[in-house]
Amino acid sequence: MLKKLKSLFVVDDEEFKKKMSGQDGDVSEPIKPAPKRTKNPSPVVKSSASASGKVSDKFLNILMSALDQNNLDGFDYLEFKKSLRNLEKMNMDDATRFKSAFAMAQTLNATPDNLIKTAKHYLDVLSKEEVKFGQALENQKVKQIQGKQTKLEDLDKKIRTKADQIKKLSKDIEQHQQQMEGLRAEIEQSSSKVLGTQADFMASYKTVVSQIQGDVEKMKQYLK
Repeated sequence: MLKKLKSLFVVDDEEFKKKMSGQDGDVSEPIKPAPKRTKNPSPVVKSSASASGKVSDKFLNILMSALDQNNLDGFDYLEFKKSLRNLEKMNMDDATRFKSAFAMAQTLNATPDNLIKTAKHYLDVLSKEEVKFGQALENQKVKQIQGKQTKLEDLDKKIRTKADQIKKLSKDIEQHQQQMEGLRAEIEQSSSKVLGTQADFMASYKTVVSQIQGDVEKMKQYLK
């Protein structure tokens, strides 16, 4: 039943491709779904995916299943749609096709008001599916996008924090390097001073020691 219902809205040939691309002159403007109203809409998430999307068997099956489960008894819009589909293979314009299908529908006590009323019933069914899909999508956004967005922001914060730490450490390293250069200069200066002091001491020491040693030798020589 689901496959037959799906065939009323989708055909697996070039005709369907033409209808979806707007190349078929008999295709009427598709009904635009009513915008969903949410109390706290989620922020827009940028995506590289195409905004126009493409027809998916997965979602078509979900929508067709919803129509099947809410199919009304008797001859309604879906049966009328089946008659329209059967007449598509005949060479006739939309007006002739709709009038011909309705002529057959009248034999089953169908009226324009009832066909329109039941068509709106199925639009309501699809609208509820859209709401359900929107709710499921919001849950996925929270799970798949917002959760990762939070992690992304956390990582960005950590990166900025560590970047600031690196900047501070680099500044500290630069200051330490300057201090090291200053200490090297002080060490060199102090080493030079110490060596000079050592040299002066040794020179003075040798002078005094040499005189005393000389006096000792002379005392040994002269004082007997």
